[in-house]
Amino acid sequence: MTARNGRPARTGGVGAEAARERTPGAGGVPGAASGTAHDDTVAGVVRQWRAVHPDLDTAPMEIIGRINRCAALFQQAEDAPLRRAGLSRPEFDLLGALRRTGRELTPSELARETFSSGAAVTKRLKQLTERGLVERRGDPRDRRVAHVRLTDAGRALVDGVLPEQLAYERAALSGLDGEGQGELAALLGELLGRLEGRPGALRI
Repeated sequence: MTARNGRPARTGGVGAEAARERTPGAGGVPGAASGTAHDDTVAGVVRQWRAVHPDLDTAPMEIIGRINRCAALFQQAEDAPLRRAGLSRPEFDLLGALRRTGRELTPSELARETFSSGAAVTKRLKQLTERGLVERRGDPRDRRVAHVRLTDAGRALVDGVLPEQLAYERAALSGLDGEGQGELAALLGELLGRLEGRPGALRI
């Protein structure tokens, strides 16, 4: 789970910075702390905050901090096949949106699909067009609108990278049995649904 800019959000000092500490971990995820949930990196951070502010309820950090930490670690490892393909994560998300929807998309639709700004999508489309991975088609009814689609090379690249990513994700989650994965997916889905369904819910 990442913020709209594609980077893990920071909460209580637990985020991408902590993920840079590369120590051996469980489940084959670089930087993951070994052992139980009670002795991971976030637990140590929470203990420190409790010592500084014993009057504050730090329970939210135990959830949001771990989500941020997991997102940072997953992104580090997932980016490896993308780097080998010469793609950034945002570029792959854009190509993936075109592949999974199976149709042409306008830049504004791509911005919504990838949780990106219009300016960022425009920049990425320029780079991907120069590489021959996407192509644009003007709208005959409105010259201001462009329709974007994958080229054969772009489709082949996405289809080649995706299995490697999915294999990593299966390995990363192998420490949880099927029931545990289902429960985690349901809980995260409930949380995400509530946040997406309440505009401004994160504003105080």
